Amino acid sequence: MHIPELSTQILELGEILRQKKYMLGTAESCTGGLISMLLTEVSGSSDWFKGTIVSYANEVKESILHVPHETLLQHGAVSEQTALAMVQGVQDALQLQAAIAVTGIAGPTGGTKEKPVGTVWIGFALGTQRFAQHHVFSGDRTDVRYQTAMAAISTLLHELKR
Repeated sequence: MHIPELSTQILELGEILRQKKYMLGTAESCTGGLISMLLTEVSGSSDWFKGTIVSYANEVKESILHVPHETLLQHGAVSEQTALAMVQGVQDALQLQAAIAVTGIAGPTGGTKEKPVGTVWIGFALGTQRFAQHHVFSGDRTDVRYQTAMAAISTLLHELKR
């Protein structure tokens, strides 16, 4: 996917959010704020984008997003359980109708056999509905981060159009 394609998706996403009167926010770990940067490249995004919590460290996941310590111990920071807790946490913290949370291993270090570099979990919230998707992206650190952002934006758009 090219960035012009992504811009078109963001414009469409913004229009749907505006029509539904939904505010969107993000909790970002491995993307470090990239998703919110891309979303706010669009003029008028303040009508539908409320903010982000960059929760790179586990302490931020626990203290700000209220990810249970036990979840991080049992499942790790890069897990479905953590992504779901992060999306719930940002939805609550920013009082959102729609939210995205991402946690993953962008590399080049940090991967294991069970969770190789490129492993990402993306959590989504729409109202009271929450779900997460697992991905294993390829490429270097920048590639993994951009692929994560693009997957998060396109999936949310798809879900809102259903």
